[in-house]
Amino acid sequence: MGSLLIREWTAFQQFPSATQNKLTELLSKLKQENVNTLTILVMGKGGVGKSSTVNSLIGERVVTVNSFQSEALRPEAGYVSYQALELIKGFLLNKTIDVLLYVDRLDAYRVDDLDKQIIKAITGTFGKQIWRKSLLVLTHAQLCPPDELNYDVYCSKRSEALLNTIQSGAQIRKHEFEDYAIPVALVENSGRCNKNENDEKILPNGNAWIPSLVKGITDVATNKSQSIVVDKKVIDGSGSDDKGKLWIPAIIGVQWFILKLIEGAIKNDIAKEKKPY
Repeated sequence: MGSLLIREWTAFQQFPSATQNKLTELLSKLKQENVNTLTILVMGKGGVGKSSTVNSLIGERVVTVNSFQSEALRPEAGYVSYQALELIKGFLLNKTIDVLLYVDRLDAYRVDDLDKQIIKAITGTFGKQIWRKSLLVLTHAQLCPPDELNYDVYCSKRSEALLNTIQSGAQIRKHEFEDYAIPVALVENSGRCNKNENDEKILPNGNAWIPSLVKGITDVATNKSQSIVVDKKVIDGSGSDDKGKLWIPAIIGVQWFILKLIEGAIKNDIAKEKKPY
């Protein structure tokens, strides 16, 4: 079904030195904010790369199956009782969601009503404010755009389409989020991802994507918006934006984990600070 994944970032040193240096610099921002752990909720349709993204971020294979993708939760017509989402809330009870990673594929060329239904279900459970703590993650980013489009232009158009769908599905009015734009991160989890001279995994535009993803996470975690508290109101449904939902799409997939960033990732950095000159 699903499980609580608490990980110290022990595989941090498995990344190339150039990536480690970038990550240490980024995570220092969390250290300055006295952030020792992050609770990250990963959501999106089945098969978009949620598990692979978690594994790439941690630096080791820690997720082998998609949580809440059991056939027992999939009756006919592709719908499932809201009890599946209740189970997710039960795992998160009395915890905060510091970052929502909403995952989709960069190489999908359209959005449809199902995307809007999924976004509506997320909003109905955690409220519109969940999107102020969100990062749109687009996987399968090692691609050649169709119709000879420029890579960055294609990425921008695909991102814009999904961001518009989030705004529509979550029923976010322009004035409600005019001071905040949901950031976007591109990801390529497969072994065919190109590398630069520093052995870092890079995208066709030359960006090293793992530091970019972590930068997006740290930026969201430290933005001015409050983390989402999963309290009794959320569990009972009284704190949601849409209490009447009895059904949600079965293809919503979820992983969530607490990433012990400071203790594992910059342990050596902390030790160095304690040494006298």
